[in-house]
Order: sequence, then C-alpha cells, then structure tokens
Amino acid sequence: MKHALSLFVGLYVLWLLLSGHWDDPLLLGLGVTSAALTVFVAWRMEGLDHEGVPVAVVLRALAYWPWLLWQIVLSNLAVARCVLNPDRIAPRMTWVPVSQSTDLGKVILANSITLTPGTISVQVDGGHILVHALEPGSIHDLFGGEMDRRADWVEGSLDRPAQADRTTDPTTGGA
Repeated sequence: MKHALSLFVGLYVLWLLLSGHWDDPLLLGLGVTSAALTVFVAWRMEGLDHEGVPVAVVLRALAYWPWLLWQIVLSNLAVARCVLNPDRIAPRMTWVPVSQSTDLGKVILANSITLTPGTISVQVDGGHILVHALEPGSIHDLFGGEMDRRADWVEGSLDRPAQADRTTDPTTGGA
C-alpha cells in the first residue's frame, strides 16, 4: 500500500509541477485521475513493489542530486578546458570497478557517470562499468570512488563492505 500511495503522490506532484495548473478544478481532477489510473495499471502489472517503486531510494536520491549537479558543473568546466586546450584531450576506455549489488544501484552509477560531461558509461558487466573518458583526469576521479560511494548510499547498501578494489592504476586498465 505504501508503494501505491507514494507512486500516486509522486506522480501527482510531478503532474502539478509540469502542468502549472494550480487553480483549475477540472484540470486538477484530471491530474488526480491520471495519477490514479497509472497506479492502477502498475498494480495490475504487479509493479508496485520495492523494485518498481523504490521509496527509500527516491528519498536518498533527493539528497544525491545536488552533489551530482555540482559534479556536472565541474565536468563542464573540465570539458571547456579541453576545448580551449585540445592537447589535454586523451580519450580512453577503462573498466571501473563498482560496489553496487543491485541492478538499480549500477544504473544509478552508470547514469551518473554519463550525465557528467566528458564521460560515458558504455557497458555494465558484473562488478565493472566500461567508461569512455575524454581526458585521464575523469578516469582518475572515478577510481577515487566518491561517485561510487554516493551512488551506493542512494541504493541503501552502505552497511555492507565495499566489494570493489580501487587500488588498480586507472591508466593501465583499458579495453
């Protein structure tokens, strides 16, 4: 029931934010109807579980997003430096170890990597993500593990020991 309620509230709040209609009773009613119908369809498809509606992950993601936005700003500046000084560009592909245990956690990390300019998650395979980076500094940052730790926290599994070994030199790994 909490998954259905949280999905309904989340969808309706999103509808309100995107529509901008706060004073028209007909449109507000249609928004409620749309959110309720979506929850009903998700229930019929048996998608209202901890995986389909990860309530705890959404709450932690709200705290993660400001940090990720700051990383996006810093990565934009790094790409701008590459544009102004093309000698900095040294593209490479490297397997980066991850500590996420679930597919959702790996998706959060892979999408975070791709959202930061200058890096792209190419493939997720077991406990590693193949990352293409515009410059070596981006790979070094990923091997530092800060993004991995924060994405792991969003996933909600910080209480288990890290599975990935980050002692590998990022400049020697590659594909």
